[in-house]
Amino acid sequence: MSVLFKVVIPARYASTRLTGKPLLPIAGKPMIAHVCDRANEANAQQIVVATDDERILNTIVDLGFEGILTSEHHESGTERIAEVAEKYGWEDGTIIVNLQGDEPLLPAHYITQVAQALASQTQAGIATLAARICDSDDIFNPNAVKVVLDKQGYALYFSRAPIPWNRATFATTQEIPSDLPYLRHIGLYAYTVGFLKKYCAWSPSPLESIEALEQLRILWHGEKILVQTVEKAPIAGVDTIEDLHRVETIIKNRVD
Repeated sequence: MSVLFKVVIPARYASTRLTGKPLLPIAGKPMIAHVCDRANEANAQQIVVATDDERILNTIVDLGFEGILTSEHHESGTERIAEVAEKYGWEDGTIIVNLQGDEPLLPAHYITQVAQALASQTQAGIATLAARICDSDDIFNPNAVKVVLDKQGYALYFSRAPIPWNRATFATTQEIPSDLPYLRHIGLYAYTVGFLKKYCAWSPSPLESIEALEQLRILWHGEKILVQTVEKAPIAGVDTIEDLHRVETIIKNRVD
């Protein structure tokens, strides 16, 4: 199924752990350029980098990509993307994939897949991805967000806690039960412009504040999130200087 979709890449200059990371070089070019390359490989109809900093905007334009300057006061990438959609005047049915600006190794076919998943149904205005957890340490790792689905593949809940809790074994062992797949959420989203408008009108929910998970606002307000499973979670993105060196080694080895 061929689906038309746009990719918006939120890219902030300020970062508590790695200031200016969209512009940090990886294998000879800025990290944000690698992210744009992944969107190109996914055959996106349009790719826009949404930033709050003119240094990033100027770099993007010099590289031949499309960028737009957005407000410095957004609390999330979702709000930044909503501003982009409004400025461009995109119609409510337009599908946008939110591609994080620090994910230069995200497989391009995941970008295509999440857009196709959203277009394949009508119950949800947002879709995301998850991968099966094979390492029990991830189940108990709060940085690995877990998701539980209903029988149709829509999210019941997201949590940093081990969900579902296996009452029979988790009190004594961390073995993964064989009868139910544990799923790790992958933070790649596709949504319609119409959904974004609704989202930005909602108040934050207590659940998202407790778990520090923005997607819980959606479930709190009674909306569905479609979750499609993929074979494996992508290689982690860049949050620290150590991550930057790790990703650069991977990219250089691929080129070599």
